[in-house]
Amino acid sequence: MPDAKKILQDLSEGLMSIEQAERLLKAERLVVIDDVVRLDLHRVFRTGVPEVIYAEGKSPKMAAKIALKAARENNYAVITRASPEHRNEISRQLPNDFELDGNPDARVYVLKHKDFQFKNTGGRVGIITAGTSDLPIAEEARVVVEVLGCEIIVAHDVGIAGFHRIFPPLKEMIENDVDAIIVCAGFEGTLPGVVASLTDVPIVAVPTSIGYGVGKNGYSALITMLASCSPGLAVVNIDNGFGAGVLAAQIANRVARYRQEKRETGVKNR
Repeated sequence: MPDAKKILQDLSEGLMSIEQAERLLKAERLVVIDDVVRLDLHRVFRTGVPEVIYAEGKSPKMAAKIALKAARENNYAVITRASPEHRNEISRQLPNDFELDGNPDARVYVLKHKDFQFKNTGGRVGIITAGTSDLPIAEEARVVVEVLGCEIIVAHDVGIAGFHRIFPPLKEMIENDVDAIIVCAGFEGTLPGVVASLTDVPIVAVPTSIGYGVGKNGYSALITMLASCSPGLAVVNIDNGFGAGVLAAQIANRVARYRQEKRETGVKNR
């Protein structure tokens, strides 16, 4: 796969023309698999987020083929909503120089080359769950945030049924200057709004499909979060840990770049 940084470096050193660089950068990087799947391998350069393989609805063999192709091209691949059958098929086809790690409860896995290390961007993200039943969704978010290079501080089971529990972990997150906080909650979904009222850190709220009766399937939590009067609160779809992880990491990584630029500017101005 062409390296965008290498193309730009060659351009700056006069090793290729503007036209050549433009053609390479605009080249369609789609890998077609079985005339059905089209992997968008340049998505990570456009958005900072790689194309993720959503395994649900795909056969184990198809999901494994896509994941392995993506990992060979990008050194890694993230697979979400994977069943044990998906995991077993990927493991069966796993090359010796690759490894598969993940969380069966969250159904999220990372397939990567053994020598590959994810870059630490300097971004910092907090993850909070109202209850332990929210853990699978929070874990999906955690894996995504780590893949996108952020440091993480986690606090579980601090819902409003025992509201006093939120203060120590939230204080730790504020003291560590997190750039965004993901809050996962089911039932009536009050916790994200409460956390948003206690800090100026952007909150990414995730309604989870946990609860009885009208709270079942996450709809009550979703409505509560959307209707929250606390400012600074963004809401993703029900059980969308992946989307929450991406949004929080994008916020954190932009803040980290700003911090780095300020440091570099400060050094130059001395």
